[in-house]
Amino acid sequence: MLKGFKDFLLRGNVVELAVAVVIGTAFTALVSQFTSSFLEPLIALVGGGGLDGGTFTINGQVFDWAAFVNAVITFIITAAVVYFLVVVPLKKIMDRRKRGEEAGPAEPTQVELLVEIRDLLRAEQGAGPGVDPSGPGTTSQL
Repeated sequence: MLKGFKDFLLRGNVVELAVAVVIGTAFTALVSQFTSSFLEPLIALVGGGGLDGGTFTINGQVFDWAAFVNAVITFIITAAVVYFLVVVPLKKIMDRRKRGEEAGPAEPTQVELLVEIRDLLRAEQGAGPGVDPSGPGTTSQL
């Protein structure tokens, strides 16, 4: 049971999700501060300005409609940024992979594999890579 939990925690998806939550929280705080510092005062000006701008009162109860509009704008900005900077690029990448346009990891060529095998064999024999064991000072041309 503990091994399964450990495997779950060490998977890349959990770490990526944690990073996404932290960045998303920080970004939401940034957008919220922007809207409350710049947009809410503009909304209050449209609603009459002053301390009561963006509010109305009924039977002594104050309704702060500017704060609601501010929250809606915060949500729209956050959703738009997530959509255009995360969802759309990832969708394009996934579509390319499905069509085979984007290559996966490049596989080594036969020559690269042969050179690696040669160097490993030479390392086992005590000779350095690229040195021809048939004589000193000569190099092989594989």
